[in-house]
Order: sequence, then structure tokens, then C-alpha cells
Amino acid sequence: MKRVLFVCVDHSTRSQMAEPFAPTHGGGAVEAWRAGSRPSGKVNPRAIAAMKERGYDLAAHGSKSVDDLPPAPPFDAVVTMGCGDACPSVPARLREDWAIPDPRDMEPARFREVRDMIETKVRELLRRI
Repeated sequence: MKRVLFVCVDHSTRSQMAEPFAPTHGGGAVEAWRAGSRPSGKVNPRAIAAMKERGYDLAAHGSKSVDDLPPAPPFDAVVTMGCGDACPSVPARLREDWAIPDPRDMEPARFREVRDMIETKVRELLRRI
């Protein structure tokens, strides 16, 4: 089982969208987690709507901190999404930052482009791990 963690600053949009793509494209071989370095406490309604279009329901998701993750062995991959030094170090075999723009205030079409970019990058990551 591969373990992947997606981290963004406010844990309301990018990491929320990335997490469900990992088990979907990784089948039963991937366990995905998500968190934020400074969680906002809510999921962006635009992320909920964009992912609903793809068959994922984020409405019940919450926004949690990296500090709230259960203690566990190192992740196979930790992906930060544009949070730079605001993301704490989490033990992982592979660490990378995806410079994905924060779609929080983007028009719906551009928001979907970012969602699709995240899905593409998740697929590429899974092929490498």
C-alpha cells in the first residue's frame, strides 16, 4: 500500500481536490491523506462544486492541520501545493512541491482547469511511486 499526503496552506481547495484522485487512480494500492499548514476550517464551496462534477462529494470534508495527522510511518510521497516554507516537514520517501495556482477566486472555467491539472499531476505521481 502506497501512502500519499497532499498539503496546501489553508486546506480548503487544492489538497481537498487532490486527495480523492489518488485512490481513484491508484486503485486499492493507494492510501491518501490531506492537510493544511494553516487550515481555514472549511472547504471551499467552489472545490465542492468542481469535484461534484467529477462524482466526488467533498461536502462532508473538514479542514485539518498537518499537526492533526495520526502518527504513522513515513509517507511514500508528500506533495505540497504552493505553500513553500509555510508547509512543515513531514517524513516521506519523496517530497515535492507542485506550484499549482490557488484557484480560490478564479472563474469556474479556470477553476476546473486547475482541478484537472491536479488530477493529471496525481496520475503522474502515482506512476512514479
